[in-house]
Amino acid sequence: MTKSSRNLWGRFLFQGRGVLPTKRLLIIFIILSIVFLLIGSLFDISWTFILAMNIVVVLASMLDLFFLPGKKQLSFQRTIVQEMERELLYSVQVQIKNASPHPFIFSMVDGIPQSFERPFPLRGKAKESTNLITYDTKATVRGKYDIQQLYFRYTSLLGLWQKQSTIELADSVKVIPDLTETKQYLQDAQKFLLYEGLKIRRQQRGVGDFSQIRNYVVGDDPRMINWRQTAKLQAVMTNEYEPEHGKYITILIDCGRMMGAELTKGNRLEKVLEAALTVTAAALQKGDYVSVLAFSKEVKVFVPPAKGMAHLQTVLQSLYNLKVDSAESNYGAVLSYLETMQKKRSLLLLFSDVRTFLHEGSALTYLQRLRRRHLFLMIGLEDRMLLKRVNEEPVDVRSAMVKSIAQQQILFKKREKAKWERQGLQMIEAREENLATIAVSHYIDIMNRNLI
Repeated sequence: MTKSSRNLWGRFLFQGRGVLPTKRLLIIFIILSIVFLLIGSLFDISWTFILAMNIVVVLASMLDLFFLPGKKQLSFQRTIVQEMERELLYSVQVQIKNASPHPFIFSMVDGIPQSFERPFPLRGKAKESTNLITYDTKATVRGKYDIQQLYFRYTSLLGLWQKQSTIELADSVKVIPDLTETKQYLQDAQKFLLYEGLKIRRQQRGVGDFSQIRNYVVGDDPRMINWRQTAKLQAVMTNEYEPEHGKYITILIDCGRMMGAELTKGNRLEKVLEAALTVTAAALQKGDYVSVLAFSKEVKVFVPPAKGMAHLQTVLQSLYNLKVDSAESNYGAVLSYLETMQKKRSLLLLFSDVRTFLHEGSALTYLQRLRRRHLFLMIGLEDRMLLKRVNEEPVDVRSAMVKSIAQQQILFKKREKAKWERQGLQMIEAREENLATIAVSHYIDIMNRNLI
């Protein structure tokens, strides 16, 4: 295909710039051509006259172009958020300024990425002055995207010819993980931690940092009554304690091949990122130091420990563009790296696939060394397909074999988990919808029990 033919084809594909006839003009032209042919056959009119009449019709139709605004009479502006949370709906506005006295009918395609929801083409009628076009979109894949162009076609009210142009509108959008659960926790922590009808364990009385003296209420531990303040104020007063602040939390995020397994919404890595950010927000709100390490075959991201809610934005900007690697995760190399980077005692919170981790024998040696200084907790996602196979009733030989293999996998996992837990290395699995809640509740439980 030559360069000129590619340009012409591009115009018909809603690209480039140019002038094109509309369907209305083509229909009119075909009808008039048939009429001229019939007249010519009945009254013996020459072909030259018929051809001349067709040319006159085409030239007359071009008067329609005078009722279209010129290129310099139109200006465009796009308003789009700089950060979009994955799978959440956002509104995008396109402002069209028409400096000509002629209204027109338009069709528009914005140049947002293919991974975004695209409700195009958008059609409407633009009057004089300013016109505002709004559409909704959402992104399904995290990352940073550059939006460069907007494709625009417009016709006059007669609708015989249409102009098309490509407008350069440069914008940049970051698609970050869904922070709905993080916001829910920051808004109401206790309500967020209510799952499956259970409440998180309360702070042990008299353990941790002294917080305040308050009035005694029914249910308080009588041993915590402050008798000096009670005698002074002539009212029963009690001491209140809270977990010590300034502890170190290290969140490890596996980005290896198994984290690409698809779930109901997104994949494992998506759910892990959402849970990790929620734990980060909880720890920073409590005044703890948080560091984050993402890895697969090698270390991909390391965020040094820091405290304060401003650090949440640092973690978010470091993690939002993480992708699943095709390689298997190298737990031994990552734990060895962590041993050199994290010298202070901390909670090591690993988000990974439990079954894959149990097959990695070399990691046990590194974790046994890390355990002398750190507390290790691993959180994975339940394999719903495996559980489904275990609970199915076999109806034939094949289904019986599938069920027996699934049961074998479950037994292997239980046996290996017990071996690791005897070494003091805790492992839990959670449903995808409860991953963030369980991760935060275990973190708070560990803090409340002063295990760090």
